[in-house]
Order: sequence, then structure tokens, then C-alpha cells
Amino acid sequence: MDQFVSTFTNKIDAKGRVSVPAPFRTVLAKDGLDGVYCYPSLDDEALDAGGQRLVDKIQTLLEDIAPYSDERDHLAMALFGASEVLSLDQDGRIILSERMREFAGITTHVAFVGLGDKFQIWEPGRFEAQFAEGRKKLSELKRLLGAGSRKSGDAEGARG
Repeated sequence: MDQFVSTFTNKIDAKGRVSVPAPFRTVLAKDGLDGVYCYPSLDDEALDAGGQRLVDKIQTLLEDIAPYSDERDHLAMALFGASEVLSLDQDGRIILSERMREFAGITTHVAFVGLGDKFQIWEPGRFEAQFAEGRKKLSELKRLLGAGSRKSGDAEGARG
């Protein structure tokens, strides 16, 4: 299955246009949505984005919550009500609305970050800080799980 992988940084112009990385466009083209589905992240000062697969996952998530419940309505509002479907132009660019740019703090450059079945759109400085924090948390988690550190040439530190 095609996945969004890697990180790319592109310049955004004064009109809010930015080129979606070619590998991401390839995944989107195979995914069956005409454009990019995009909404403010629930967890970060970034935008979550993807294709039909992402829309389908959101719908499945909502189906598991009691119909007409406040929880379902709030989540649907956050994931559908605040979303935009961004069209790709002939040059592979999207236009990020002022509302989306403001939410993510995007001004001159955009970091596209692959997360497998979706990707995120970040202001590059914010992404670097988030990435550094995430790496630190992963190191702590490895220690909690008893992974220990591997030393070069130390066969006992390697996983079998």
C-alpha cells in the first residue's frame, strides 16, 4: 500500500500557494480523492492532510461513537466542519487558506511530514521543535521497555 513518507520543505508564495511534494501527489492520485483533504490537527499546531483513505478512517472512527452524542458531534465538527478540500493545480500546488496558515503559524515555508496513511503540514521551525521532543520521548520509552542502549560491536545489545 502506498504511504506518505519522508519530510519535504517548500516555499509558500504570497497567495498561499505551495507545491505538494511529488511523492505525496503520487499517493494522493492513487487514493481516489480529487485534491487534498485538510483540517487543523487535534493535537499539534499543524494541519493533518491526506486523501480518501484519511476521510474513510475518520468516517469509521465516527461510526464507532454513539449517534447523536455530544462526543460524536464535537469530533465530527473538528474533523469535518473545520476541514477543507484543497484542489491541486496543474503545477501540483495547493492554496492554504489564511485560516489554515494562521492556525499552523505558516508564513514563508511549509514542511510536509509523512505519517504513513496521512501527512502533516507544519511551519518548519515548529516541526523541528516537535521532532526533537518526539525523539526524546522515544528514547525514554525505549528505556522503559527495557531496550537498553546498543554499543557498536556489542552483540548482547542487539535484538535477536
